Amino acid sequence: MKLFVLILNRVEKLDELMTAFAHEKICGATILDSTGMARELYGSHHDEEEISFFGSIRKYLNDDNKKTSKTILTVMREDQIDTVIRITEEVVGSFDRPDTGIMFVIPLDFAMGKGLFVDENGEKIHNENLKEDKKNNSGKGRK
Repeated sequence: MKLFVLILNRVEKLDELMTAFAHEKICGATILDSTGMARELYGSHHDEEEISFFGSIRKYLNDDNKKTSKTILTVMREDQIDTVIRITEEVVGSFDRPDTGIMFVIPLDFAMGKGLFVDENGEKIHNENLKEDKKNNSGKGRK
């Protein structure tokens, strides 16, 4: 299992992105309001002399409509990662552009929860398969 993390600054794309995920059977995302470090410090009225990177990003911080971003967390199977990255780039656009966002994937040693254990066809994985996975991974990453 993997954890896909997307910090989305282009929040106007959120609904379209979640709809595209759902069409590809990528479900169960948790969406959090978030604020980046630079925006938080800028809002606290620090100046360029105090925080050296403000000068280079000041033009992106002045837009009051973009005070928050959305952090999207999705636990998924490894075979879904390429699909979710492709969809995200198609909907959001290039992550090379400033103030678009950041996405990354983290390997998970353990995951448990309703809806996590479905195969690539959306079919529930049978309990015997789950028991085998738990037996093979028991204790990994947990104390």
